[in-house]
Amino acid sequence: MKLLPVLTFAAFTYGKIIYAGVNESGGEFTTNHIPGTFGVDYSFINKSTVDIFVDQEKINLFRVTLLMERMCPLSTGLGSRFNETYFSEFADAINHITVTKGAYALLDPHNYMRYNDPSGQPFTGSVIGNSSDPTAATTQQFKQFWTELARRFVRNPKVIFGINNEPHDMPTELILANNQAAIDGIRSTGARQLILAPGNGFTGGHTWTQITGNGDAPSSDFLNKLRDPLHNTGIDIHEYLDVDFSGQHDNCTQPGPENLAAVTAWLKENNLKAVLSEFGGGNNDGCRQALDDLLKYLAANDVWIGWTMWAAGPIWGTNSPCCGADTGSLEPGDLDVLGEPNAFTTIWKPTIRPNIPVRDLKRSGVSSLQ
Repeated sequence: MKLLPVLTFAAFTYGKIIYAGVNESGGEFTTNHIPGTFGVDYSFINKSTVDIFVDQEKINLFRVTLLMERMCPLSTGLGSRFNETYFSEFADAINHITVTKGAYALLDPHNYMRYNDPSGQPFTGSVIGNSSDPTAATTQQFKQFWTELARRFVRNPKVIFGINNEPHDMPTELILANNQAAIDGIRSTGARQLILAPGNGFTGGHTWTQITGNGDAPSSDFLNKLRDPLHNTGIDIHEYLDVDFSGQHDNCTQPGPENLAAVTAWLKENNLKAVLSEFGGGNNDGCRQALDDLLKYLAANDVWIGWTMWAAGPIWGTNSPCCGADTGSLEPGDLDVLGEPNAFTTIWKPTIRPNIPVRDLKRSGVSSLQ
């Protein structure tokens, strides 16, 4: 007997962008230095930057990266034993966003569903749950990690749990198993907040219904089988607009709306909602138009409830986290490699700011799909 997806809802009558924001990248930096030194090898946010985004740009969501090998020391392995120094630094950033500024924070273990060697991300490290790899962390250990992290934030209603960044090149059914274990662990703590689950192929929207990697089944074959007793789990999607969807090139040659059409249809068919938690474009008119088209497409389709652009962060400097060397980061006040204004001035202000639905954004209550 074929079972209906448990994540379905009786009626999704609402449909608007209720989360809009930016990635805060830095907690996953310098992956060859573990645990590393705070403020040198890694850092989570500039509080002044968060203040600018909330007070002036009126956004309500920050996706904050962490590295599991720092949170869970290699000496003890993935699980419930945390590096308390690293956790306290991370918690301070999350509390500034959620408590001090009243915005929402999406917790992002930036690990590609791998653990034990992040030195060459995204391709190093053992796939979590790979039973044929004796060095791999188990799905049960992944559940223990999420149980502990959720326990520590269970009373913070403005936290969102992002299960993992960009799984790839692994069996899609294993991603389902790991996602489900994380959901089960989170809910076992009594946490009611929103959960976002990724798919395969770097959780790319354009390949959601396609085979990826070395014959890995489409994400669409499995991600509708997730079970959440609170019906508060959405899908985590990424989509870049350059030639190979990597976000490394200057020009936007990929049409976002067309490339997201299949996953949008799949979301509608399965009564699911999604957040586009990574996207970006280069410092040129073509990308500005493409990004505008992308955000208008999300707003026009009620299965999409939010987005966060890649990326701001405290230690990018003049380096570009996306879309060509001279784009620069989204960190206000920084410059690009040419000593010119970075993406906050050249892309965010003219293109992203007009697409922030300030009046519709969720400002209070537990993180949720509506």
